[in-house]
Amino acid sequence: MITKNVGTADKAARWVVGLGLAFGTYKASGVVAILLGLAAAGAIVTALLGWCGLYTLLGINTVGVGVGSCILTKY
Repeated sequence: MITKNVGTADKAARWVVGLGLAFGTYKASGVVAILLGLAAAGAIVTALLGWCGLYTLLGINTVGVGVGSCILTKY
């Protein structure tokens, strides 16, 4: 089971960034569009799941904390 480590404010920011990148994908072409699309998908999927693999590796957890703060669980 995956432990959620992406909080509400973090999810909202990921949605905004993901949708912005998706719009950039629509406007771009070629390799740039592919890279923007992958980044958009990553941001949106982590927002939907509430889990970020990089956060797990770094020991970061933003669930249940205020905006602009996080809890380091690894150090």
